[in-house]
Amino acid sequence: MAASVAAAAGPLRRAIRRSPQWPGPSRRALSSEAPPTQAAAVRDAFLSFFRDRHGHRLVPSASVRPRGDPSLLFVNAGMNQFKPIFLGTVDPRSEMAGFRRVANSQKCVRAGGRHSDLEDVGRDLSHHTFFEMLGNWAFGGEYFKEEACSMAWELLTQVYGIPEDRLWVSYFVGDPKAGLCPDLESRDIWLSLGVPAGRVLSFGPQENFWEMGDAGPCGPCTEIHYDMAGGVGAPQLVELWNLVFMQHNREADGSLQPLPQRHVDTGMGLERLVAVLQGRRSTYDTDLFSPLLSAIHQGCGAPPYSGRVGAADEGHTDTAYRVVADHIRTLSICIADGVSPGMSGAPLVLRRILRRAVRFSTEVLRAPPGFLGSLVPVVVETLGDAYPELQRNSAKITNLVSEDEAAFLASLQRGRRIIERTLRRLGPSDVFPAEVAWSLSLSGNLGLPLDLVKLMLEEKGVQLDSAGLERLAQEEAQHRAQQAEPVQEQGLQLDVHALGELQRRGVPPTDDSPKYNYSLQPSGGYEFGTCEAQVLQLYTEDGTSVASVGEGQRCGLLLDKTNFYAEQGGQTSDRGYLVRVGQQDVLFPVARAQVCGGFVLHEVAAPECLKVGDRVQLHVDEAWRLSCMEKHTAVHLLNWALRQVLGPGTEQRGSHLNPERLRFDVATQAPLTPEQLRAVEGTVQEAVGQDEAVYMEEVALSRTAHVPGLRSLDEAREVGQSLTQEVEAAAARLSQGSRDVAEAQRLSKDMGRLTDVVDTAVMPQWQRRGLQATLKALQRRANTAIRKLEMGQAAQKTQELLQRHSEGPLIVDTVSAESLSVLVKVVRQLCKQAPSTSVLLLSPQPLGQVLCACQVAQSPTPAFTAEAWALAVCSHMGGKAWGSRVVAQGTGSTADLEAALSTARAYALNQL
Repeated sequence: MAASVAAAAGPLRRAIRRSPQWPGPSRRALSSEAPPTQAAAVRDAFLSFFRDRHGHRLVPSASVRPRGDPSLLFVNAGMNQFKPIFLGTVDPRSEMAGFRRVANSQKCVRAGGRHSDLEDVGRDLSHHTFFEMLGNWAFGGEYFKEEACSMAWELLTQVYGIPEDRLWVSYFVGDPKAGLCPDLESRDIWLSLGVPAGRVLSFGPQENFWEMGDAGPCGPCTEIHYDMAGGVGAPQLVELWNLVFMQHNREADGSLQPLPQRHVDTGMGLERLVAVLQGRRSTYDTDLFSPLLSAIHQGCGAPPYSGRVGAADEGHTDTAYRVVADHIRTLSICIADGVSPGMSGAPLVLRRILRRAVRFSTEVLRAPPGFLGSLVPVVVETLGDAYPELQRNSAKITNLVSEDEAAFLASLQRGRRIIERTLRRLGPSDVFPAEVAWSLSLSGNLGLPLDLVKLMLEEKGVQLDSAGLERLAQEEAQHRAQQAEPVQEQGLQLDVHALGELQRRGVPPTDDSPKYNYSLQPSGGYEFGTCEAQVLQLYTEDGTSVASVGEGQRCGLLLDKTNFYAEQGGQTSDRGYLVRVGQQDVLFPVARAQVCGGFVLHEVAAPECLKVGDRVQLHVDEAWRLSCMEKHTAVHLLNWALRQVLGPGTEQRGSHLNPERLRFDVATQAPLTPEQLRAVEGTVQEAVGQDEAVYMEEVALSRTAHVPGLRSLDEAREVGQSLTQEVEAAAARLSQGSRDVAEAQRLSKDMGRLTDVVDTAVMPQWQRRGLQATLKALQRRANTAIRKLEMGQAAQKTQELLQRHSEGPLIVDTVSAESLSVLVKVVRQLCKQAPSTSVLLLSPQPLGQVLCACQVAQSPTPAFTAEAWALAVCSHMGGKAWGSRVVAQGTGSTADLEAALSTARAYALNQL
């Protein structure tokens, strides 16, 4: 028996640690009675069992859009909506406060954020971005381990008819370091239910101890697994059901304390359960997906789906089937719950999912235009009875998907041409240029998800310049940070001489009326038109007028007309791209547009030659523009609300907005009190509730206070309450102190993350101000703690190095350091204690990265500079360096540290 248990432990551990591919094609009957053959019957049987046999209250699935929880992009587990109960923050007057026994089927999306299966969808037979989580809960000790295990065993074996000999269970073996004893209670319960000892296995905290986060309710869990092998050969186990027993609380200092109330929290994936009950080798072979796969086959004319994976899936046909089937379910569910493809956060993830589905359907399955939207009725047919919001929003979902599909198809075709054209210019060993990939991406001009660009290159056996891509991402982040502030760099400008020359030549001001060439579609989305124009003049970065610009130049571009909204009135400018008429596969990115004396100057990066007289077609970044439009209307509405609350004498003094935030400056007699801010918020909400149409008209500033209603997208008060709790928890953790630099840095990062969330979240302004002030003080305390810990760590490492090295002109060595900051402090302290010594230290990091810091001894005529020394060493490691003549730092990657150290010594000795 011991040998068989040991043999099974390996597969079980692997099954616990990752979602496995469904291993076997076994289809033998699970019992003498016919099991439920339809997924709807499986779902109904679960809910009926807990309602009718065990007195549970059935609650509807929460929206996949989290309410009051900015830490989540999507609801990703059944317990999300019950977090207030687990955390003890539930309003005692609310309906939820009365919950005792509850069951439901929860819509879950795992795409983006901490829990994301997006990259795995299609590659195997089990991953999904949308799935249904069947769960039952007992709050406040209503029942606990014995009842939960007995109910689960009863449902699986008696209702669903799964043979007992195909079920295995695991329980928590304990954790002596944390003072946690083995969960022998769960073990004994399973044995009493008749599970043989050989199929009751124990594992540690990674597998069988569940935690909500770094702090909060937690406890041991026991899991039920199904043996796909059915007794033939070694067990092949997949997890079916996780039963969590919340009986501890993880305190801010990391310690565990017993909870005053115990809870049961269980979760079982419907798709996996249905596959087991229908004897299928894959979740995609169940009736949850077979109607979709059939509709895809009929709509595309591709070969029928055959369930192949990996190298066996020639042409990636079956992968595409799985991607499209999964993604259209996710899109339909999300849009029905009010999450539409957009520019940031969850909407950006959804936009990426839609474009990924379009790419696979068109390029791999050769689907006709409009195909993706035609699948929505199939999703409604399979899931609409369980989730009626799909039926109510069917037309809206179809229209939104179809419109975005059509827009993306044009971008995808152009992106494909650009990739092919770029590849023809590369050598056999060249990597694909990061700049081109960036211009194709969601952050660039065409809106192709970067994972799609990588996949398209991967299919052609071409490697992408990942380091360059990371650099561009950092630059984009810096640019966004600058965009958040009202003061920005001026960029290219037309000076008085350039304007005078244009007027002397009789060049008319730019016609920018096409910027209003957009329309609201029946689905609620906007359609933006393109604009064809002629190049009138080109300017170099220093403002010199030229007839043409060459490849790689940044230039100013003057056109006879434009559909770009130029930066003015506090609103940031549009961005997008233009192409030459007749040459659609070369993109000229447009970073911004500015008005200079009536002329709109476009700031353009030219990948190829562009000259006066060229005809071009302009495309605005639609998501960027729409987000600016929303903020623009919000400014007018806020102006009106302030006048309503504070009186007609209230004057707007300025505003600034970009796609991510807005700032409004107003002149008042005194700072607004929290009560006044609440009143302004109430006035805005009242107008929002009217949901009236919004009209555009160019009018004098004095009339801008009378803008009709505006639709709001979030319940802002819930976000504010949730963030207040998070800030309080962070303050408690900080008060406990940090044991080491890594912990202190995690705390500091948490403060930074919370600050970013508070700055951008839709929440009451009076509450935001208080949280911002608190977080600012907490961040100072966290940074002070880091500096003290780093100085102490650096002092210790300095003494160790001085003991290893005798006096001399040079110290070149390796040292363990958690960050460049620590490494630089070690170097400085070494040089302070040995002022005539030049020091260079390397610190190896995970995944082969190496940190570098150095300082040269000071003298009237230094032999070499620190910056040059660091550059020589980091270049050897394929990295980069920066700094000054005295102190420098850098990074690189190498598996041969000795070679890098030799390079450092040789460089310094040659200079000395």
